[in-house]
Amino acid sequence: MSSFNVSRDNSGEAWFRIGRFDVTSTVLLVALGALGAVVSTLVAGLPAALYLDPRLVLQGQVWRIITWPLTDVMTLWTLLSLVLLWYFGRDLEAQIGRRSMAALYAGMWASLTVISLAVHLVSGTGQMYGLGLVQFMVLLVWIAEYSQRPFFFGIRAWVVGVALLGLQLLLMAAAVRYADMLTLLVALLFTALLARRFGLLSSLRFLPHPKGPRTPRPARKERRVAERKESDAERIDQLLEKISDQGLHSLSAAERRKLEKLRQRRQQ
Repeated sequence: MSSFNVSRDNSGEAWFRIGRFDVTSTVLLVALGALGAVVSTLVAGLPAALYLDPRLVLQGQVWRIITWPLTDVMTLWTLLSLVLLWYFGRDLEAQIGRRSMAALYAGMWASLTVISLAVHLVSGTGQMYGLGLVQFMVLLVWIAEYSQRPFFFGIRAWVVGVALLGLQLLLMAAAVRYADMLTLLVALLFTALLARRFGLLSSLRFLPHPKGPRTPRPARKERRVAERKESDAERIDQLLEKISDQGLHSLSAAERRKLEKLRQRRQQ
């Protein structure tokens, strides 16, 4: 029997299993990132052909919009980013499920790509590659979701998150990477809104609550039937009340026919 099989877990925790190993959205992304880093390291010139550069995208190299997250040379920092992405991403995915987590990853990629293209086309600078920023945003979402958990040396997670974000922005400002700062902040806001939509970050009250599903309006025919039944019920009640007060003989021939007709229609 093959060790590869489709997950039967209806909760959606894994797309499929290899033996006893669950392949989730986070595992797939980390695996693709690792494969991309290995290939980019082994194939000379490949990273230069795949990273995101707005100016080159405008020249027709549109594949860069898709390939930039998986383009990175294998270094100690790249390996650490993949490990952190797996560690914190799987925790969030266990809470919201594989489909929502895949959509959250897609939203991070889309927001970083679109915002980076818009901002850097105006500024005339900017390049982006690898999963470093995605991992950083996943870490911040995790910290915002579990803000009171003890982190390093018992420090609350939210304190670590504020320090990490402040340090990142400070480094960007020191390198005069203001376009990158704007890209990160706007992408973080979009990611927070998307995470809230999937049920995360409920403690952040300044984020708007996701709208619930709309109650479908009944069809016109159904409304007419409901209104007719309500009108029939009221008329029956009036006739029965008259019978109760004055007796059956108090009904006219027309009222008796009407009562019988209403009863028959009610039984249909």
